[in-house]
Amino acid sequence: MEHIIECRNLTHSYGKRLIYQDLSFSVPKGKILGLLGKNGTGKTTSINILSGYLKPQQGECLIFGENITTMSPSLRSKIGLLIEGHVQYDFMNIEQIEKFYSRFYPNWKREAYYELMSRLKVAPKQKISRMSCGQRSQVALGLILAQDPELLILDDFSLGLDPGYRRLFVDYLKEYARSEDKTVFLTSHIIQDMERLIDDCIIMDYGKILIQQPIDKLLSTFRRISCDIADGYNFEESSQFYNPSRIGSQLEAFTFLPPDEARQYFDSQQVPYQNFNAELLNLEDAFIGLTGKY
Repeated sequence: MEHIIECRNLTHSYGKRLIYQDLSFSVPKGKILGLLGKNGTGKTTSINILSGYLKPQQGECLIFGENITTMSPSLRSKIGLLIEGHVQYDFMNIEQIEKFYSRFYPNWKREAYYELMSRLKVAPKQKISRMSCGQRSQVALGLILAQDPELLILDDFSLGLDPGYRRLFVDYLKEYARSEDKTVFLTSHIIQDMERLIDDCIIMDYGKILIQQPIDKLLSTFRRISCDIADGYNFEESSQFYNPSRIGSQLEAFTFLPPDEARQYFDSQQVPYQNFNAELLNLEDAFIGLTGKY
């Protein structure tokens, strides 16, 4: 399988604060991959490394097989980058900024830009300075789509959009990436959007990757286990059960084990339980199950 992004043994810190060490991951061609993690786990650091703005202290990041820090301008032009929805030249209107950007990109596809603006009901003469934060994000993204890049790197792509427009945009981006065979690497704090959009996910914790796998596999194998447990029994975290917690007499833990195997584990450890239950989760609950509530 061809990989558009390959990060190998990345290590980076800010002063004495280690962000991550020996971090490795890859993104296959034509896939939409979502990076999930709590604040401070290294999502923005990863975006800055992928964009070439930040050089890791150790390791390397390859895009299209070339090191991002020495990549040629012609290859770099195949990357579309959105950093928190910022748009320059906000004194322009929708038409003016499209004409301005089109002069820098030989493969410019203005129809991709105007189709998104039409769906978002943005008027052609509307000035960017008078737009909401969410609308500006989508103008930035429309300009990126018109560049026709092979790889899109999007940081907090739905920033500032209300639920209806977020849904519209997520569906539009998914349709666009599929029809044009684009590779997308993105982050978002709104995990419900990610669940509708991504093929694969990376879930990060502080200093490491907890998991990278297809979203369908994660949501069909990761479960919340709940049961009533005897007073005084301490169920500890293990390699098979994540973030156990107890509220009153009820135990809650998360696992990739099938229900029968999870129950067998409880029996083998002589856990004093009753009313055993196992349930599949949505992506937000799976994320909390893997990373913890706090």
